[in-house]
Amino acid sequence: MSDVIINSIIIVSAMGLAAALILFVVAKKFHVVEDPRIEQVEEELPAANCGGCGYPGCRAFAEALVNSDDISELNCPVSSNEAMGKIASILGKEIGEKEPLVAVVRCGGTPDHRPKTNIYDGASSCTIESSLYTGESGCPYGCLGLGECVEACSFDAIHMNPETMLPEVVDDLCTACNACVKACPRGIIELRKKNKKDRKIYVSCINQEKGGVARKNCKVACIGCGKCVKVCPYEAITLENNLAYIDPYKCRLCRKCAPECPTNAILEINFPVKKKQEAAAG
Repeated sequence: MSDVIINSIIIVSAMGLAAALILFVVAKKFHVVEDPRIEQVEEELPAANCGGCGYPGCRAFAEALVNSDDISELNCPVSSNEAMGKIASILGKEIGEKEPLVAVVRCGGTPDHRPKTNIYDGASSCTIESSLYTGESGCPYGCLGLGECVEACSFDAIHMNPETMLPEVVDDLCTACNACVKACPRGIIELRKKNKKDRKIYVSCINQEKGGVARKNCKVACIGCGKCVKVCPYEAITLENNLAYIDPYKCRLCRKCAPECPTNAILEINFPVKKKQEAAAG
């Protein structure tokens, strides 16, 4: 009996030793030496893991930077130009400077402007509500107000205003990671060029219905009248599908378009009050 036990122990031990040798040989044969620069690059990244770079986390983005011959098109929206420049220096590659961007909510449909026609009684999800029907108002393009964009933001840069029922972006906290843009099923959030003093002019509407229908559903909807297009001296405004759009890269912030808009769909943000307006108010 003891001989059987001893033999069993010897056989099991031999099998374990053989398996260990096989694993050792396989590990040696298929061992991959990781480029030490990946660790260096990852240390320079913000560790936000927001996915704004297009990769599932900072580690994956660091590997992409190290393994790519041309990194000019790779960008971490959360990192500064200085940080990306340091990464380029580590890799001995060139990378272009990124222009600061900020998220903008293109909807002015507050309860005063876009009254409810029904009440949604379903899952608290913009995606689900959007897939079911047009929403609680008559506008099929406006914000649904359930805050899916807020949940998607990792930087606490967007909040729902309880009075307007619309999301508001905190420019100083926004990193232009694009998470809120992707989260919005209506596509009302856009990344736009960030100007000095956070000044911006844009059409706060994406409704492509004809003017009369759009205006009926929302008092501040763009009605596609084209008046803003005619007064823009820089050809920064185009009109397509009944909707005006201001190109943030062509716009010189001259402020000639906003006063021409009959529905106040064009917003001027962070500008000083014009002298004529001050005189009229006085």
